[in-house]
Amino acid sequence: MIQRYLPTRESIKQNRLLRWLGPRIHDPLLWHVNRNSVARGVAIGAFFGLMVPVAQIPAAAIVALALRANLWIAAVATLVSNPFTYGPIYIFAYRLGSRVLPASGGPGPAVQDGHVSTTLHWLTESLQWLTGIGGPLILGMFIMAVTAATVSYFGVLLAWRARVVLKRRRQRNHRLSGRRATDLS
Repeated sequence: MIQRYLPTRESIKQNRLLRWLGPRIHDPLLWHVNRNSVARGVAIGAFFGLMVPVAQIPAAAIVALALRANLWIAAVATLVSNPFTYGPIYIFAYRLGSRVLPASGGPGPAVQDGHVSTTLHWLTESLQWLTGIGGPLILGMFIMAVTAATVSYFGVLLAWRARVVLKRRRQRNHRLSGRRATDLS
């Protein structure tokens, strides 16, 4: 179903904007759906979807090209973070990072008598506060990205294997039930 919306390999070969990639873009593993290329694509997409807040898809595509992962799966997997999930992801990442690396920043810019004391003072305190949450946030995002990439890689391999085993069992049971029917007649 999704195949009809995706560009064909020939249309990508003809695209003049992608010619600079040369023969690398024509590698069959970038487009073929198999266990290893899909697992690599999901892991790359999950990593960049959680780690890089800007240009996630191009970053995932470049790494997918280098590691010969499924390009489309890597691009789609980056959508694990989107405008609806940014808030919860960043809050969880900050909390995770601050457990590993205690934040050095205070509770935020100081407010006195209902207003900020001076603009310059407020800006310097805000900058200190932001740099205080930056370390734990980046560390938490890195931990989440590596964990998500590892779990998704092995999860895809496991799910793929389970699907193959179940398919073989069904085929074997179907053959056995066919033999029993012929034996009974």
